[in-house]
Amino acid sequence: MRPFIETIGKCTTAYILCYPNAGLPNTFGDYDETPSIMARHLKDFAVDGLVNIVGGCCGSTPHHIREIAEAVKNCKPRVPPTTVFEGHMLLSGLQAFQIGPYTNFVNIGERCNVAGSRRFAKLIMAGNYEEALSVAKVQVEMGAQVLDINMDDGMLDGPSAMTRFCNFIASEPDIAKVPLCIDSSNFAVIEAGLKCCQGKCIVNSISLKEGEDDFLEKARKIKKFGAAVVIMAFDEEGQATETDNKISICTRAYHLLVKKLGFNPNDIIFDPNILTIGTGMEEHNLYAVNFIHATRVIKETLPGVRISGGLSNLSFSFRGMEAIREAMHGVFLYHAIKCGMDMGIVNAGNLPVYDDIHKDLLQLCEDLIWNKDPEATEKLLRYAQTHGKGGKKVVQTDEWRNCPVEERLEYALVKGIEKYILDDTEEARLNQEKYPRPLNIIEGPLMNGMKTVGDLFGAGKMFLPQVIKSARVMKKAVGHLIPFMEKEREETRVLNGTVEEEDPYQGTIVLATVKGDVHDIGKNIVGVVLGCNNFRVIDLGVMTPCDKILKAALDHKADIIGLSGLITPSLDEMIFVAKEMERLAIKIPLLIGGATTSRTHTAVKIAPRYSAPVIHVLDASKSVVVCSQLLDENLKDEYFEEIMEEYEDIRQDHYDSLKERKYLTLSQARKNGFHIDWLAEPHPVKPSFIGTRVFEDYDLQKLVDYIDWKPFFDVWQLRGKYPHRGFPKIFHDKTVGEEAKKVYNDAQNMLDVLISEKKLKARGVVGFWPAQSVQDDIHLYAEDVVPQAAEPIATFYGLRQQAEKDSASTDPYHCLSDFVAPLHSGVRDYLGLFAVACFGVEELSKAYEDDGDDYSSIMVKALGDRLAEAFAEELHERVRRELWAYCSSEQLDITDLRKLRYGGIRPAPGYPSQPDHTEKLTMWRLASVEQVTGIKLTESLAMAPASAVSGFYFSNLKSKYFAVGKISKDQVEDYALRKNMPVAEVERWLGPILGYDTD
Repeated sequence: MRPFIETIGKCTTAYILCYPNAGLPNTFGDYDETPSIMARHLKDFAVDGLVNIVGGCCGSTPHHIREIAEAVKNCKPRVPPTTVFEGHMLLSGLQAFQIGPYTNFVNIGERCNVAGSRRFAKLIMAGNYEEALSVAKVQVEMGAQVLDINMDDGMLDGPSAMTRFCNFIASEPDIAKVPLCIDSSNFAVIEAGLKCCQGKCIVNSISLKEGEDDFLEKARKIKKFGAAVVIMAFDEEGQATETDNKISICTRAYHLLVKKLGFNPNDIIFDPNILTIGTGMEEHNLYAVNFIHATRVIKETLPGVRISGGLSNLSFSFRGMEAIREAMHGVFLYHAIKCGMDMGIVNAGNLPVYDDIHKDLLQLCEDLIWNKDPEATEKLLRYAQTHGKGGKKVVQTDEWRNCPVEERLEYALVKGIEKYILDDTEEARLNQEKYPRPLNIIEGPLMNGMKTVGDLFGAGKMFLPQVIKSARVMKKAVGHLIPFMEKEREETRVLNGTVEEEDPYQGTIVLATVKGDVHDIGKNIVGVVLGCNNFRVIDLGVMTPCDKILKAALDHKADIIGLSGLITPSLDEMIFVAKEMERLAIKIPLLIGGATTSRTHTAVKIAPRYSAPVIHVLDASKSVVVCSQLLDENLKDEYFEEIMEEYEDIRQDHYDSLKERKYLTLSQARKNGFHIDWLAEPHPVKPSFIGTRVFEDYDLQKLVDYIDWKPFFDVWQLRGKYPHRGFPKIFHDKTVGEEAKKVYNDAQNMLDVLISEKKLKARGVVGFWPAQSVQDDIHLYAEDVVPQAAEPIATFYGLRQQAEKDSASTDPYHCLSDFVAPLHSGVRDYLGLFAVACFGVEELSKAYEDDGDDYSSIMVKALGDRLAEAFAEELHERVRRELWAYCSSEQLDITDLRKLRYGGIRPAPGYPSQPDHTEKLTMWRLASVEQVTGIKLTESLAMAPASAVSGFYFSNLKSKYFAVGKISKDQVEDYALRKNMPVAEVERWLGPILGYDTD
């Protein structure tokens, strides 16, 4: 029971009640576990913080309950986590599947669809559901992480067919382990699937096609079943084809679901409609572009949602030309995923690697998808006719077969080609001079190929099905070598004179990939190598829970346990296994291996939790040496002692490196802050007004000279190389200069139109108030009050540098409050704030998109951002010279402004000098920013419209920009107390600058 309670505890914020039976019933139906045994087990659970309430079920008696109550009376209850799986979509079949911010693209298998697979349809129509399961099984084996099930056919009883097939799936654990996607345009079929679908599935789909009432009624039922839901970009007016229409429909649906039904945003999947391109109809040419652009905006503006789509629709015009269709899918996904597409209904296993698409075909697909060439469709058709269905000329198909055997092996792994792998592996094995042992082939070309696979996958240029294919090829190659490695082991055993009847093994080793991890290639290789060296290997496979590992170790009397893992969460599971081994007083040496592991992590995080040997093993060949020494009676004690000393040194180095990043206490940092002699300073200048001033329709022409063009060129990914970096030097760059000049000229032309035709409006607000600092905070006061005798009308809270500076440095530990006169100084000071934005950008961008002019759409957004920044720059100059006039005689050119040579500063909340975005809430309340300008704050405290800038004004000429950097726990707690916020909430907002681990 313990592992299940521990797992539940990690997955819920609720309390946990544990009331077990008094053991299992005996043959007479009685329960034999005594009160003392039962109480001891439950006390262990309570002491380890696993439970909140304990009791007894079948077989327990009042005596059992008394002993349990006595045993746990001094134990503290479990403290539930405040959040679990925050920001994740949670799905499940027989196994849980979490889709989080860092989850790779999710493949939804498409072949269990009567409209999309002739073979599947034929089997279902014939009532051959059992054989139809083979289609589902192949999809899972080829990498489908979710299965789409569709029974929409006029000749089928949809609800009955859906129910029957889902029940068949439930009988096959290898298929039922993945979540299902119940796909139908008939809601009765969806309900039928939901009623017999175990775990948490996806409903595909509902829409606003029949209006809000129908939409909400269906959504309520889906929520009742606990499913996630796909929302099609479809409303009462029809299917959305344009970018803005897709966005508006999805936004409307989102707010209906979240605000009216309380739907978890993480359970919402939008399908903005992947529509067919290359039809020959001009109005269809932007369908792919519109999907990609809509995806980006939806992900940016609707927190928590996922994006999906049916990929086969894209290439329907090229049906029968599978190589062309697969290439189009690969190119489309490569770009769509970058813009936020999370999942898609695909033929798992048939997605090409982006870099593997023939360059000519790749360019044609790029032109078609991005609508760069009006003749792209015709050119792609001509390509298909001249190259056949393979996508490459036939004479080129097997050119790689002329390469050396090492290159052929690596190529086969990367491409997932099984056809020649046995012949090539055998050829390498027969080259005894180069590969005297079969192991040399594994650790050489085979592992090199797998490394390339990992690099491509990490770069987003390879999908999970390709990785699975590569692993399958690797297994086939290793499988071919195993008999020869076993023969080598047998020969070694005979050579050493072992008697056949005696146990020939040096020892027994239990190997497992830990729970939550499915990678086993490295572990399998280690097992083979160890087996070749006279070790008995018990391989428990993948996804192995702790209790199964420990039970196997005890059952098989293991001498060593080896844990493997490739993904980062596996590290925590390894720590858990070590802790459990210590708790259960198991003293078996523990080996740690896998790509994500390291000697430092093993020494610092795992070894201290287990008193028996814990050793990090880098590769297969070294595992033999380690295991041999651990099991050698003459060497093991000395070897373990060496390991302990080595790991102690590693731990010490690690902690020393942490100590190198030292922090002053908050009180010390304050003492060493930036101190101004306020009585010796010129008296702070009073602004020309107190309160706010709104700028309703600011003259855009005034802003043009203040535009910083470098970020503009960054938008277009045009970056000059030294010495041609920056504006206008970029025009002289050999690579990008010519294009930069073209884009710049286009921008100038558009600016002329925007300004002359008043297509955009700049609005903003500036405010000034009397201000005094108190330690790290700045209090603002109403006009004509004595600050020492008045309550502040607002307080801005500051963060102070704490990371210890170089011993030779005399630099102070800055906080923004240092630049405002302290309350006790008697010097009257002031603080300003501003918020500015450029309105009309989104509307104008949409108009250009409606005209099919994506270039201008992007251009206007880029210029909108530049104009907003220019507005902030120009307004700050006016503040210095007129509105506050603390530098009334300032004469600076644009270069001086870029180099921040002006007096005073305008830091923004959420940026280095004050990293806390929540300070904007006070700004917006104090200056009524939204009411007077229309600039809104999102729930993440981003500004809308996007072309907006806000910040504070400090007038002291000694003020400077700085980065707070990392801070320690004492400042966080003090800051939380001052702001009257929970520490955990402050830590959430200040996560990037925390100088400690919150776990």
